[in-house]
Amino acid sequence: MRVIHVSPTAFGDDGLFGGGERYPVELARALAREVDCKLVTFGARSSSRRVEGLDVTVLERRALVAGHPAHPVARGMVRALAGADVVHAHHLRALPSRVAAVAAWARRQARAVTDHGLGPGRWPRLDARLFDGFLTVSRYSAATLRAPAHKTTAIYGGADTARFRPEPGAERDGVLFVGRLTPHKGVDRLIEALPSGATLTIAGTGGHDSRPPARDYPALLERLAQGRDVRFAGRVDERDLPALYRSASVVVLPSVHETRYGARVAIPELLGLSLLEAMASGTPVVASDVGGLPEVVVDGVTGFVVPAGDVAALRARLGELLGDRRRAGAMGDDARAHVVERFTWDACARRCLGAYERMGAA
Repeated sequence: MRVIHVSPTAFGDDGLFGGGERYPVELARALAREVDCKLVTFGARSSSRRVEGLDVTVLERRALVAGHPAHPVARGMVRALAGADVVHAHHLRALPSRVAAVAAWARRQARAVTDHGLGPGRWPRLDARLFDGFLTVSRYSAATLRAPAHKTTAIYGGADTARFRPEPGAERDGVLFVGRLTPHKGVDRLIEALPSGATLTIAGTGGHDSRPPARDYPALLERLAQGRDVRFAGRVDERDLPALYRSASVVVLPSVHETRYGARVAIPELLGLSLLEAMASGTPVVASDVGGLPEVVVDGVTGFVVPAGDVAALRARLGELLGDRRRAGAMGDDARAHVVERFTWDACARRCLGAYERMGAA
């Protein structure tokens, strides 16, 4: 079986450092250990390379439709999909996903799609005909796409449990957030919920939205942090992430449906890769009850799930974990076991291959 993944935005310095960019890379890398696999993405210049058995083709991005990073225009994409048994697109509404689906349909190649937050298209019946399989990152994601049930499989996501792992005897201290500093991530609530005497490390930078008030959100966070023990680490190098996770007492993803500015966010989180990486590191987590996060966190076992935007509830759960190291350690152990059992990238790849076979791929 030959599988070609299409991701509109590259992961890394030439793209974005979000979960929607990391996911295609990690899944394709895991699939490459089982089948012939290639990842096609877009960047400032064309290139081809082979990384850990995975062929990666970067097509030169000539333009962005409406200026959006998910809608790159590039030459050679249709040609890059030749020879695939399965074309697996990422982001249902992205321009490359549409082009890839039509090209694969014309060639009678099997067609799958995984969405990472752009949401459903305007023509669900057309989407149902264009794609043979909707491989979602959570049951919540499946519900938002409104895809035919017989074509939908939740394959979730994973963490590299060799890279993200606990270090016996390592000192753990403080609260950690890892992600983009955009209003729907709810970091403002996290700062306000920080218990007295606790430290908070915020690892991440602002999103790509240059419009107010979103562009001013990082500055707002700095103002809220005054008088509290908060460190803004900026973008952390990929090589340093594992140590950051396993040095924290608790990792938090406090995303919200309604931002501090009153904006309503329909789809705040589909999965939460940072939670899986933290749990793989033996670190308990606290997450909001939004999107697919409650599907990942076992409340009271691997961490806690709290009502979104509830500062008092968040403060209380943080206080429990920070004040009881033995309980936090036990939850961290359970979190690691939970990820190893269900949320590795190899497990995700196996679910993906099963879905391909049900789609009729060779």
